[in-house]
Amino acid sequence: MHSIQRRELLVQGSAALVAIAALSRRVYAFPKQAGEEIVPWLDQPTENPNPEGIKTQLVWEDLDSWITPNDKFFSISHFNRPTIDEKTWSMEISGLVKKPLKLTLADIRARPRQEVVFTVECSGNHGFPFFTGGIGNASWAGTPLAPILEEAGIHEKGIEVVFFGTDENEIPIRDVKMKQNFARSMSLADAMNPANLLCYEMNGAALPAANGFPLRLIAPGWYGIANVKWLKRIEVRDTRFMSVMMARDYVTIREEDHNGETVWAETSVGRALIKSAPAKVTKKGSDYAIVGAAWGAPIDRVEVQIDQAPWAPATIDHSEEAEHAWKIWSLPWAKPSPGEHKVTSRAVSTTGQVQPAMDDPLIAKKHTYWESNGQVTRHVKIV
Repeated sequence: MHSIQRRELLVQGSAALVAIAALSRRVYAFPKQAGEEIVPWLDQPTENPNPEGIKTQLVWEDLDSWITPNDKFFSISHFNRPTIDEKTWSMEISGLVKKPLKLTLADIRARPRQEVVFTVECSGNHGFPFFTGGIGNASWAGTPLAPILEEAGIHEKGIEVVFFGTDENEIPIRDVKMKQNFARSMSLADAMNPANLLCYEMNGAALPAANGFPLRLIAPGWYGIANVKWLKRIEVRDTRFMSVMMARDYVTIREEDHNGETVWAETSVGRALIKSAPAKVTKKGSDYAIVGAAWGAPIDRVEVQIDQAPWAPATIDHSEEAEHAWKIWSLPWAKPSPGEHKVTSRAVSTTGQVQPAMDDPLIAKKHTYWESNGQVTRHVKIV
């Protein structure tokens, strides 16, 4: 033990001292303790210019539970927000299948039930100054997708599974206006992941209309865009699927260096990337603490930097956790000096991947707002 502590001190310097202090005075993220105050961030989101498309966002200072309540869960719609009668609703399984299916909600509910706790983040979260709360953690329940696809029987040529929502819009492309339903796809191999659910419950209640009632796809490990809401049809195809949400929008454009030559690359948004964010600064008496969350990959640790001080390891709360859920972390902040301070966090995965800084080429050479997983810095004033 002594040799390990000595090595950490040599490598991390004062950051290790903060870790030792944390062990002696544990910070509990939840629940809120008597007498605890929230010190508000100075940098608040700007006014939302699209309140119909983005109806709800997480308010980070209000983070007080591992599970996000349904009424506080973020809600985004790219097209209309359909009103669906579950009595007349049904979903088709079609395309390159041997046995097309048409399932009612009762049919789906009668199948084996499975639950997963999954933190869903919109890939545009932190991509705009008004959009910083496009994330939430919920317990989703439904029936696994894979057995239904197996029952339908996939033809040998079937390689792509497309999920169509009921929401629709008229999309202008060049000189043509096309009516399109919201649609996203994934490979057959990805669709057969046993964790994927046809979901009808959220936190023990029926899916709220804003979050996809009566049925949505839940694909743990993918950005929110892939978790299609208001499902109406699942179609198997023999070619890759290109649509407004796959090839023309939700496309990340980035400069890449290839032997000194700049090459522009375009990639479709898919799996979630490692990320963390400071949620709030708390004060109880003269004691301060920083609380935050980390997600998007199996998390090994989270480190926090205050102003220009060395990175300090935060303490991860293991009392509530799940494979696909965010991890809540905290760090005691001993006697901060009065004035304005910067608080930045970075997550490190179990494979050693580090959440990139804002000047990392992965972020700095990205020319779109999707997949905004650069380190998040918040500003606070201590009085």
